[in-house]
Amino acid sequence: MKAETYTLHCGTAPLLISLPHDGSLIPDDIAVRMVPPARRAPDTDWHVAKLYDFARELGASILVPRYSRYVVDLNRPQDDVSLYPGQNTTGLCPTVQFSGEPVYLDGQAPDEVEVVARVETYWRPYHDALRTELDRLRAEHGRAVLWEGHSIRSVVPFLFEGRLPDLNLGTAAGTSCSPALQAKLEAVMAAQPDYTHVSNGRFKGGHITRHYGDPAHGIDAVQLELAQLNYMDEDSFEYLPERAMRLQSLLRRLLESTLP
Repeated sequence: MKAETYTLHCGTAPLLISLPHDGSLIPDDIAVRMVPPARRAPDTDWHVAKLYDFARELGASILVPRYSRYVVDLNRPQDDVSLYPGQNTTGLCPTVQFSGEPVYLDGQAPDEVEVVARVETYWRPYHDALRTELDRLRAEHGRAVLWEGHSIRSVVPFLFEGRLPDLNLGTAAGTSCSPALQAKLEAVMAAQPDYTHVSNGRFKGGHITRHYGDPAHGIDAVQLELAQLNYMDEDSFEYLPERAMRLQSLLRRLLESTLP
């Protein structure tokens, strides 16, 4: 299934992988108002669709946007309430990069009217597709797992101190999925010696995890934030296949643990 702003692969297993920050396209009329470094969309979750492509073999559905989070952040609520009060963050239509530098040239940031238009054009279709696919999977299987796949540079002083753990599991402090599923995922991470990991640390899960997770009604939602250096070069954005294959082996075990 294809749409203008996203692609959706419909699978056969009760698993939907959502990759809301994989998109990197920026429309020309927006890009010309940005500072030159922002036009590269540096804060993209680079290559996560490629990293998770193997999940088709597991029967997973995969939802991928085309456009950059700089156009609209699909993992933020419509009202743009901060997900991490008191901490540096970015917004629904970001005006600040993860570096702390501005996204837009002086006076060129979107106003409220433009933000509403971007929500209708880019944000709502993605969420409508996500909701519809989740409901389909739950109706067919009696339950569904929503897996939020993310990645970020391992060191981003504007957002957090020090080096980020390699694997950052978020379950909205244990409320977006069942305790049993969280325990399974933590056991898989603990059983491997190669990657550092944490649950509900700096990244507890964004809007999608928090909004759609409803374990009491058959939908478990989790977010996994990956440190990008484990599968790519963080400066050039180049995908590194050997590193990625090693990480994919672990990702496969994590996804398999969510399935019946």
